Amino acid sequence: MKKKQLTKIISTAIPLHMENIDTDQIIPARFLKATNKEGFGENLFRDWRFDMDGAAKPHFVLNNPIFKGEILIAGYNFGCGSSREHAAWALSQYGFNAVVSSFFADIFRNNALNNSLLPVQVTPEFLQKLFETVDADPSAIISIDIEKQTIGIDNKELVEHFDINPYKKVCIINGYDDVDYLASMRQKTEAFEKNRKNDFSITF
Repeated sequence: MKKKQLTKIISTAIPLHMENIDTDQIIPARFLKATNKEGFGENLFRDWRFDMDGAAKPHFVLNNPIFKGEILIAGYNFGCGSSREHAAWALSQYGFNAVVSSFFADIFRNNALNNSLLPVQVTPEFLQKLFETVDADPSAIISIDIEKQTIGIDNKELVEHFDINPYKKVCIINGYDDVDYLASMRQKTEAFEKNRKNDFSITF
């Protein structure tokens, strides 16, 4: 199944004012028994969202109806801990297309990119401005341009550039996995090989 294609993400955001959020907090280990990628979104931040009886905790931001959107804004060192890919699955299935933080754990970053979930790393100063803006106005629109590699707040002069692996950038924009990417290069590869053979041919 082809992955979703992302060139721009324009959405309101959900602010999660916490640092060092690890993968076990994102998706607790007891929910990792499934053998496919389905059903993880409903258990995203399970122990923070619900009490032992399954009732929603009203003070957790994902249970606050005034905050919605495809973008999660989180504190420093997001996705630390174990290397489980399920954390990226859970965030994506819940409805997030991007996570913004001032630092990501390397393994989480790669897992996110492999699952069309965009990790946007910004400076601590810009992250603080994002938090302040969304806290003050939950309807504020955040625009992420993947081609230009910029993130900004609509109607404000707040824009910052972010880095992304060039290969993963191509994959996210086109909805490719590794096999799709190789298939997309087939014509170029065949043309290269044809020209290469012509360059070495000898005419008698």
